[in-house]
Amino acid sequence: MRLLLVTPPMTQLNTPYPATAYLRGFLLQHAARLDLEVAQADPAIELFCALFSRAGLTALAERLAARFGGGGGKRARRAAAIDPSIEHFLAERDRYLATIDAVVRFLQGRDPSLALRIAGREWLPEGPRFAAIDLAMAAEPGADPLAWAFGELGIHDRAKYLASLYVDDLADVIGRGEDPHFGLSRYGEKLAASAPSFDGLAAALAAPPTLVDEQLAAITRRLLEQHQPDVLGLTVPFPGNVYGALRMAQAVRAAAPGTRIVIGGGYVNTELRGLRDPRLFDLVDYVTLDDGEAPLLALLEHLADPAKPLLRTFVRDGGEVAWRTTDALHDVPAALAGTPSYAGLPLDKYLSVVELLNPMHRLWSDGRWNKLTVAHGCYWKKCSFCDVTLDYIGRYDPVTADLLVDRIEAIVAETGQTGFHLVDEAAPPAGLRALAERLLARGVTITWWGNIRFEKTFTPSCASCWPAPAASRCRAGSRSPPIACWR
Repeated sequence: MRLLLVTPPMTQLNTPYPATAYLRGFLLQHAARLDLEVAQADPAIELFCALFSRAGLTALAERLAARFGGGGGKRARRAAAIDPSIEHFLAERDRYLATIDAVVRFLQGRDPSLALRIAGREWLPEGPRFAAIDLAMAAEPGADPLAWAFGELGIHDRAKYLASLYVDDLADVIGRGEDPHFGLSRYGEKLAASAPSFDGLAAALAAPPTLVDEQLAAITRRLLEQHQPDVLGLTVPFPGNVYGALRMAQAVRAAAPGTRIVIGGGYVNTELRGLRDPRLFDLVDYVTLDDGEAPLLALLEHLADPAKPLLRTFVRDGGEVAWRTTDALHDVPAALAGTPSYAGLPLDKYLSVVELLNPMHRLWSDGRWNKLTVAHGCYWKKCSFCDVTLDYIGRYDPVTADLLVDRIEAIVAETGQTGFHLVDEAAPPAGLRALAERLLARGVTITWWGNIRFEKTFTPSCASCWPAPAASRCRAGSRSPPIACWR
């Protein structure tokens, strides 16, 4: 049996969402017994690279020119009201086509010398996203409005920021001129966020496809041809992944109707617990809740032998939504969940972007971080705003420090990257201290950061906060301050 795990568009540009890596690492432990091949892919980064390319922008410019007029380097004609970002793109079409591939390579870390040209602010076309810089320069002629952030020698970081604004301008063009559902880190989010029914999504899925939809369908077909999966697993962590997941499911239904499709993830766990609308099952076959390891393993065993039970899974039976579970199966302890595996993901395609100059926020978008969990669930689980009744919060299950370091070493060996984002809801102080001590004892050098609760346990001797501005904000009382430690 061949299983393909994917994260639908869109999530972060700088690093893969970890769910497929977690599930693959777990299922590899059972692959021989089930005669199972487990592959993973990231159509979100593939979609970005398809759209933000010379070919992608050429197709976009042709559509926009036909709709609004103009193009070919000439100023767009205002046959009707036109967004400034679209007008600028059509007027500067040739410059965008000439620079886009190089800018993406630069943000992927493949062409660092390009920083000098970008930082000079004469090579890239600068759209509305650059207006704040120009306003600052007009207010103080001759001054460098970015000097406070980058100084005289921060050429690479300055260029990364300018290149990120350039990408943001193009994302605005796509979202305002071609596909209103599109965003760099979310796709169709408003269709799924707190949606009272399936009607909005159904209408959007029935609408004529946009350029974004067409590119995503083409990517889906390529993945089907490459992997030929018997089962497609779609992880849907956020509202901004739902529409992309269902668009992919549409393409799979059309191209490979025999492929079984299962969805799960954070959005499903919180928003679809009371699923009643059977129309979703026109596109998918199974919907699993909560931690995915045990339900997905049960599903694979069920497909191999229908006599075996499903665990926490919705199906459609007789035209109605049916709930299938069993008390005979249980969730997998964190110690037995395996080591996340990033094999198969295009790690060289992710982009480091700097959209905000706040050093704390930069951690989220700059650099490719391996994801790791210190403990399952939250050790605190008392916050009134949190879903503390759900298993992924309420069931606290820590992992020993030595096992964590074993996993860290395995992930570094696989990816070649020593940066880690600890993705716990709130990293446990005792677990972090034990991890730091074992890293020191075993001579393992990594860079890591994560979210913590603001509490007295994190004394100066326990935590090393960086950078200084972020540490200052931590002391000001942020609920979930970031910490980055070299331990």
